Amino acid sequence: MTIAENVARVRARMEAAAIRAGRDPAKVRLVAVSKTVDPERIGQAIEAGVDMLGENYVQEAQKKIEAMERKVNWHFIGHLQSNKAKAAARLFDWVHSVDSLKLAEELSRAAILQNKVLPVLIQVNLGQEQTKSGAKGEEVFRLLERMASLPGISVRGLMTMPPFFENPEDSRPYFRALRMLGEEISRRQVPGAHLEELSMGMSNDFEIAIEEGATLVRVGTAIFGPRPSK
Repeated sequence: MTIAENVARVRARMEAAAIRAGRDPAKVRLVAVSKTVDPERIGQAIEAGVDMLGENYVQEAQKKIEAMERKVNWHFIGHLQSNKAKAAARLFDWVHSVDSLKLAEELSRAAILQNKVLPVLIQVNLGQEQTKSGAKGEEVFRLLERMASLPGISVRGLMTMPPFFENPEDSRPYFRALRMLGEEISRRQVPGAHLEELSMGMSNDFEIAIEEGATLVRVGTAIFGPRPSK
């Protein structure tokens, strides 16, 4: 199948999942994950209607962003080191993976220098996996309270990456937990925080994520095909 056909197929599955859950399909947006994908194939996705692209590495993304002349919104979705915050704030329109106050402060300072307000999401480690980044448990509330007062960034929601399961249904409890955490945070009414977004779900489980409340799904291989082996 062509990339355009893959995009259409993914969007149809997204719409069906939203309808099953009684949600408005327009409330769920696609972030096409273009890690390791060349600019030509990214261009095909853009021509097929993709308007948000997700990247995991600042250096790799910079070349693509400059080549694509910023025709779309670029979302940083990988682990971001504090020393890359300045470049990330300059290159990206969103950062999904803020997992510490130090990183939030660096992004805040960098965004101010760029005369922009950068939308960010707090990454939550619901699976308690040592190999994955993210705030845990009550840390999320403390982090949000501190981040919400920082200039230059706007806290817009939460992001998670559950453990990988062969059966997508096994991801459901993690997606549900993120939605419930977001609802609990909203009830606390933290000044300066506007938690409208849940970034969750990838190629193997995005339909389950949508059924549980995802507003941003990060889909790569279902659009661009398998990534090359390392």
